[in-house]
Amino acid sequence: MPKKEIRLNAFSMNCVGHINHGLWTHPRDRSAEYKTIGYWTNLAQTLERGLFDAIFMADILGVYDVYGGSVDVPLRESVQLPVNDPMMLVSAMAAASKHLGFGVTVNANAEPPYLFARRMSTLDHLTSGRMGWNIVTGYLDSAARAIGQSAMTGHDDRYDQADEALELLYKLWEGSWADDAVRADKQCRIYADPARVRAIDHQSTFYQSQGYHLSEPSPQRTPVLFQAGSSERGRAFAARHAECIFISATDRTAAQRTSRLLRAEAVKAGRAPDDIKIFVGINVIPGRTDSEAREKNADYCSYASPEAGLAHFSAGSGIDLESLALDDPIIKDSGKGNAIQSGVQTARERGWTKRHLLESLVLGGRYPTFIGSPVTIADELEAWIDEGEIDGFNLTRTVVPECYEDFVDLVIPELQSRGRYKTGYQEGTLRSRLFGKGDRLAEPHVAAQWRFPTDL
Repeated sequence: MPKKEIRLNAFSMNCVGHINHGLWTHPRDRSAEYKTIGYWTNLAQTLERGLFDAIFMADILGVYDVYGGSVDVPLRESVQLPVNDPMMLVSAMAAASKHLGFGVTVNANAEPPYLFARRMSTLDHLTSGRMGWNIVTGYLDSAARAIGQSAMTGHDDRYDQADEALELLYKLWEGSWADDAVRADKQCRIYADPARVRAIDHQSTFYQSQGYHLSEPSPQRTPVLFQAGSSERGRAFAARHAECIFISATDRTAAQRTSRLLRAEAVKAGRAPDDIKIFVGINVIPGRTDSEAREKNADYCSYASPEAGLAHFSAGSGIDLESLALDDPIIKDSGKGNAIQSGVQTARERGWTKRHLLESLVLGGRYPTFIGSPVTIADELEAWIDEGEIDGFNLTRTVVPECYEDFVDLVIPELQSRGRYKTGYQEGTLRSRLFGKGDRLAEPHVAAQWRFPTDL
């Protein structure tokens, strides 16, 4: 049986401090240059050299104001603040690369679907079909207040609204223009055939929309659909919509458990288990030898900010960790709330205290960290793929740009020598390269029901 090829996304954000907090203070870190085009185009070229499938761009709309009831720590340590728009980066990075995909985070419930549909189609055209969308529903009350709501709506209610947003978007992307609508016939003076374009009509609980999709069909029509959500409601949403699912897992056993739950949900939704690709977020600190990698890790950790990590976790859990004593349990009740469910569940199951959490934040973030030579790292990555039953990894940044350069120069060749990683890009869209089944969503995905009717 052939070995499963490892899929890789670079995990980043249009800001200084993303997941591993405090490392922006490292002398070699250049993340404060995030405001410049060159920072992002150089990154795109490095990732393309390493044959990464995509760069996965996180985003938030609010601020992390739970810890201490203020934004003091997020501002001092740049805990995803300031943060710029991720979509504005795509055109520049696409111009600097030929194959790299782009998974951009956008809150489904904060964007008017009609306008968002055009922006995403525009980028799918400009990238020749390399666009993906990471669908999120939000979790920060600060974001809700900033866009005119009194507070964030309920966790499951947000998924209900997102379900409807996706239905409206599918109608626009898949159903407004026929495949043959665009003729671009100069002699007959017909660019688009009016008989092959139709208005959509959506009238439901959250959205009312009547109109034509403003963009002609892009290479993928619907972008590749990414999603991160491990709660029961989040898994049901993923089973219906997602193609690539980003999970957090502390070890291989946890990854396997979540992967099996997600694939079972996909089957219940009428899809095949391999209709979804599952990615785990990780840190990798490679060296030419294990000893060199350990020294590098110690160097990085000396610049990290565990307190900034607490501020990040406070926002995700909804719990002000500043007010807790070191040995107080972090999670005291079993309520669901509006928090990120995966982090809360892990803290509850393991009986974490503030002290436990600080110990896990030695690098400023809580993702599993692989430290070692190329052989050591490759062994670990293979074990997670096989035992965790996942498809790939979201490689988060530590010290930029060397964290990605080191991975490309040291780890990629070792994975290639084992037959675990591609030696070249296939041609085609992001979807066709990830799944090998064509450029566009097809049955049994729910979006297929909204395609332009063949009999019109």
